[in-house]
Amino acid sequence: MKWNLPNILTVLRLLAAPGLAVMFLYFTRPYADWFALILFMSAAITDWFDGYLARAWKQETKIGAMLDPIADKAMVVIALMILVGYSTEHWTPWLVLPATVILFREVFVSGLREYLGDTAGTLKVTKLAKWKTTAQMVAIAILFSQGIFEHYFVMATFGMDPTIIDQVLTGEVEDHNHLRRHLEGMFWSGRIGLWLLWIAATLTLITGYDYLRKAMPHLKES
Repeated sequence: MKWNLPNILTVLRLLAAPGLAVMFLYFTRPYADWFALILFMSAAITDWFDGYLARAWKQETKIGAMLDPIADKAMVVIALMILVGYSTEHWTPWLVLPATVILFREVFVSGLREYLGDTAGTLKVTKLAKWKTTAQMVAIAILFSQGIFEHYFVMATFGMDPTIIDQVLTGEVEDHNHLRRHLEGMFWSGRIGLWLLWIAATLTLITGYDYLRKAMPHLKES
């Protein structure tokens, strides 16, 4: 493997993917959320830089082209697993379906590429697929941020447990107007992240179908 800067950034991003889960094993919340968010955003930034530098410096390599999509997929898959696993009961039902669609598509397309072998070049990354990846990254970053707000600002500052939070949001407790405004802001930020994740899931279905359509000529029986 040629150790140029773009490849080093790609390898670091690949190693950062399991690092997201490690944050939640060795740190309590909200510190785990902070570290995971910083690690995820740093990896997302290097995703743009390594490709840009490889093209600008003419340092594109086969190993880099192979590892880059793997690092992206690993980062998204592990981040989604963490978000679903650590989400509150308010968000879990709305997270599971788009996360399932995204994970299914990644497995499906990876299987297509493996089966096609040398002809997998027909499944080139499209602009729409890049938009899909961007939507995923932004959505996941927002959802990590929402977790920080929920567990740090609300829990630590107000000392509220989930039962009291439910009562404040439903209006059963009316003496916490200040808290209610902050809770509503928290839920709006979470909704924005969810909307983006659903958009990413929709783009995932579209690009997955496009890849299947391109692969069909190679899947026909002779």
